Amino acid sequence: MIYIKKYWKEQPFIFIILIALVLRLVAVVFAQGYGMHDDHFLVIEASQSWVDGTDYNNWLPSSQRIINPDVEPTPEGHSFFYVGLHFLLFKFLEAIGIFSPIVKMYIVRLLHALFSLLIIIYSYKITEKLSNQKTAKQVGLLLAVLWFMPFLSVHNLVGVVCIPFLLIGTWIIVNSDTKKNVLLQYFIAGLVMGIGFSVRFQTSLFIGGVGLVLLFQKKWKEAIIFGIGSILSIIVIQGIVDYVIWGRPFAELTEYIKYNIAHKTDYGTNRWYMYFLVIMGIIIPPIGVFLFFGWFRTWKKYTILFLPSFIFFSFHTLFPNKQERFILTIIPFVIIAGFIGWNEFVDKSKFWNHNKKILKACFVFFWTVNFLVLPFVTTAYSKRSRVESMIYLSKYKNINSLICEDTNRSGVTMLPMFYLGQWIHVYNIPKCENCDSLKLQSMNTVSRYVHEIYSPKYLSRLDKDNQPNFVLFFDDKNLEKRVENIKKYYPNLSFETIIQPGFVDRVMRKLNPSNVNQIIYIYKTNS
Repeated sequence: MIYIKKYWKEQPFIFIILIALVLRLVAVVFAQGYGMHDDHFLVIEASQSWVDGTDYNNWLPSSQRIINPDVEPTPEGHSFFYVGLHFLLFKFLEAIGIFSPIVKMYIVRLLHALFSLLIIIYSYKITEKLSNQKTAKQVGLLLAVLWFMPFLSVHNLVGVVCIPFLLIGTWIIVNSDTKKNVLLQYFIAGLVMGIGFSVRFQTSLFIGGVGLVLLFQKKWKEAIIFGIGSILSIIVIQGIVDYVIWGRPFAELTEYIKYNIAHKTDYGTNRWYMYFLVIMGIIIPPIGVFLFFGWFRTWKKYTILFLPSFIFFSFHTLFPNKQERFILTIIPFVIIAGFIGWNEFVDKSKFWNHNKKILKACFVFFWTVNFLVLPFVTTAYSKRSRVESMIYLSKYKNINSLICEDTNRSGVTMLPMFYLGQWIHVYNIPKCENCDSLKLQSMNTVSRYVHEIYSPKYLSRLDKDNQPNFVLFFDDKNLEKRVENIKKYYPNLSFETIIQPGFVDRVMRKLNPSNVNQIIYIYKTNS
């Protein structure tokens, strides 16, 4: 303990990085699966399908022409940059003989873990530059061990992956006064932040905020050079790639904007103050409240930290479509500015200077809760039942197709075929509402390989080589009745195995049933 305290005092930066690295390596090993739909199906599933010569999401014009030859292909509104990097990675791994999906994902998580250390490195450097080492230590340590950071750091959330680019660009700007060629620094900052834009389009709000700060500070040349750097980066990565694929630059970006405007209320709307509660809540009250307050206090003195993140925050607060993960991009900036602003407030506050024990108790409570939750989240195998179901079935080669039965719900959860190692057709059977004979005989295509039907009877029109080999029943509610219904069409149906969700998945579902982390029962059709 004495050695640890001494090392913390003498080498705080290295100490923090080592702690962060250890926690993220633990997450690499244990935090398998995926956190949310987008970080798997829009990245991993898409990129691996390209490696295998198909197109899971039908994003490419060539794929769309095959499915609908009479319809002009249209972009889907996704940046090809981040998913393209995974395509190149998977292509390389297979070139050196690594084909296992499990091994591939260990490597993906490891690369993300190492990359995420840049968040801590540059947050520390920015804080130390603008404030002092004491505050930098607080910022670095919190980002290293905050209960959700190790878990998010190893997964494929674009809202987290884009953060290092924004932090590096910010650091280059705040540190430009130590360099000889200042304008070059602003150009490089623009280039770097432009890469962040290509990871997540919505970072344009943050980048635009940086430009506004420079204009407010009457740094006209710097603002122009920064803008040129950003635009050049975006043109090279987005414009050229889209031109090659679609024959016009920024095709995906324009479609992204059009789609989000048209569907702004389709995916999840909430109260205007949702993100106030999210930020203060995930940083754990009362410290979350203190840092949120401190963040607002920096609006004038540390505008480069506050305004870009505030513009990002304000847009998402006003925009109808709200999901918790959307705001993750600015969390490090809230923590940096929050600690700086809060510490400066406390130093001048008579109340806190006379009640230091209360402040200490607040931090003790914060760290207690944080360290109670941290090990469970860091090692959480998210979406375990879905992933393990596919891993289990991967031992069966040449599967024709699958049935996914969840007639308790109006929708069926998608399965990650990346882990199956085969691209096969999946027929989802949800709860049939307002059913009639016509609907029972119909099929809706959800994606290239996923279809929605309302009765197994529809599958009778398939030839023997395309008949489903397995049926996956989601959840145990009315299970016997549901199994008997499938047996009407597949009389030789036999039980295969049960796949349980992970511990955190089960807890999350008990806390909020909308988290569809279900038990999966696998049956074999024997047809």
